[in-house]
Amino acid sequence: MKVTTQKKSQDASFSPITIGLHWIMLVLLFATYASVELRHLFDKGTELRDLMKALHFMIGLCVLAMVVVRLAVKMQTTVPPIVPAPPPWQHFMAQLTHLTLYAFMIGMPLLGWATLSALGKPVSFFGLDLPPLIELNKQLGSQLKEIHEVVGIGGYFLIGTHALAAIFHHYVIKDNTFVRMSLKNLAVLRKQRRVAL
Repeated sequence: MKVTTQKKSQDASFSPITIGLHWIMLVLLFATYASVELRHLFDKGTELRDLMKALHFMIGLCVLAMVVVRLAVKMQTTVPPIVPAPPPWQHFMAQLTHLTLYAFMIGMPLLGWATLSALGKPVSFFGLDLPPLIELNKQLGSQLKEIHEVVGIGGYFLIGTHALAAIFHHYVIKDNTFVRMSLKNLAVLRKQRRVAL
């Protein structure tokens, strides 16, 4: 009975590595937005403002790297079913939201990198100088910067919608959508693994 209970818990949850990557990604996204917003607290040309901008870019590239890892893990793991099963339209919206999130997390760092390249600004990643993605073109760089900022604002709504949907499923529909990815569930899985060993 104990083994059966543990198996049911595992089947109803994402893998521990998937759960961990999900919450690490959340922290990185928060840090990315925080760094770009906090830069406004400092005058232009100051070291602290430049530091915030550099952190914004470097953390953004960390997001890109983490997406690659998440996709690799996703290909090797299964998605636990939502119980009770949602109607088809909810499943479609969830798939669309996830696809948009992945496009956002891949596209925004690359867009930021291209923007700096076009503006002729150095592209540094924790001391490592990265090559420019595109040639110097300040007019194009200004356009890319505007697109980056607009899409960034849209990211607030995208991430917010994702979070609100999880809350809605947990407290209103009362299915296991949120529980499958919760840190509490991660702790339970780790405890069960230690017991099994």
